[in-house]
Amino acid sequence: MATQMPEVQGGFGDLPELVFPEGEAPKGLKVVELVEGNGPMVRRGDTVTVNYHGQVWGKDEAFDSSFERHQPASFGIGVGQVIKGWDQTVPGHNVGSRLLVSIPPEYGYGSRGVPQAGIGGGDTLEFVIDIISTR
Repeated sequence: MATQMPEVQGGFGDLPELVFPEGEAPKGLKVVELVEGNGPMVRRGDTVTVNYHGQVWGKDEAFDSSFERHQPASFGIGVGQVIKGWDQTVPGHNVGSRLLVSIPPEYGYGSRGVPQAGIGGGDTLEFVIDIISTR
């Protein structure tokens, strides 16, 4: 039986709430476009501004959330400024899109994880990403 992605409650711009299905995290890098934006397409090398919400698979609380800080984040995409899972999934989507991205350790923080953030070396990360702008 295929592992399901979490359900995301809330629309673009809203603080997302993740509801995890029973079972293990999905295998491999996965992206689901929950809302298709109609703005410009994000390309590798762009500076993208996003709101994001990150949770370890199966945990109740976010380890990081720009939504909760009320402060979007901007960075170069596809150029190694963020984890590999973001660099490989955000380009190709339009401004105004809401993405659900499932990132296994090899595309996230690797076997060391980020213990101070509560991320173990074997943890799969789930991100909801709202693409606000690109330039």
